Amino acid sequence: MITFEMNNQTDVTEFIFLGFSNHRNLQGMFFLIFLLIYLTTLLGNLFIITATRVSPALHTPMYYFLSNLSFLDICYSSTTVPAMLVNFFQEKKTISYKACLSQIFFLVTCAGTEGVLLAAMAYDRYVAICQPLQYPVLMSVKVCVCLVTGSWLCGLVNSMVHTVLAATLTLCGPNLISHFLCDIPLFLMLSCSDTSLNEAMLHVASITIGLGPWLYTTVTYILIILAILRIPSAQGRSKAFSTCASHLTVVVVFFGTGNINYGKPSMGYSLDIDILVSVLFCVMTPMFNPIIYSLRNKEVKHALRKLAGGCVFPGRVKV
Repeated sequence: MITFEMNNQTDVTEFIFLGFSNHRNLQGMFFLIFLLIYLTTLLGNLFIITATRVSPALHTPMYYFLSNLSFLDICYSSTTVPAMLVNFFQEKKTISYKACLSQIFFLVTCAGTEGVLLAAMAYDRYVAICQPLQYPVLMSVKVCVCLVTGSWLCGLVNSMVHTVLAATLTLCGPNLISHFLCDIPLFLMLSCSDTSLNEAMLHVASITIGLGPWLYTTVTYILIILAILRIPSAQGRSKAFSTCASHLTVVVVFFGTGNINYGKPSMGYSLDIDILVSVLFCVMTPMFNPIIYSLRNKEVKHALRKLAGGCVFPGRVKV
């Protein structure tokens, strides 16, 4: 809905999503696909959280970070997918102005927090492999809590800044969003007021919250790989690398899809390509993370087997 004012501007009170509008005859199939993805994301991450809580073998800093990552992925996926599932049954896929700002806030919070949290997990792997004798001191409970809390604070502060700045913009219409979600760059395209401050803060955030954690993680893994290569035995090298292989894979998936999503040119791509890229980053990544850790981590696989066995035969399996 667009309300017209005396100054020939408009007051946008709702937005219309154009995402998936090119394939109206496939709405039912899209609903089933994304419902399956969402349920897999929820169940996979809930299994990880439960396993790290009930299995004594997983009561370590690495799995404390992993359980927080799983909780974050549940929040991340729940920010966009449920609303998208509802819209598949709507002739006009709308979202209110306030709901759009709320979605921006939670989406930016989760994305920023995850990048910083993955960097904190890289630090954990660096200490474990490069400074193992100091690991109990450098990765104490207090340090782990501070790292996780700091990750959330970075994401929240960054998101709060962008959301407040977005709320100050004057939107003149049209109220059409060529996507299936609300995001800062899409929101700025609808503004008829000056967005230079918003864009400047986006550049600052891309350096501090985006590029910073990625560079730190990259340098950290270079040091980790160099340390692993200095291990004399092949068995020792294999064991050391296996402890960080899952995290490295998650890092590549998250920062790789994020770079494609936010680094692609704003013009020149079809709506379908834009949607596909965003689905990979916002919908598929939270589903991939528990799968990657389950497939590549022996401790997690063992704990999940025990947990699954305990659910089926609660009287016969002890965790």
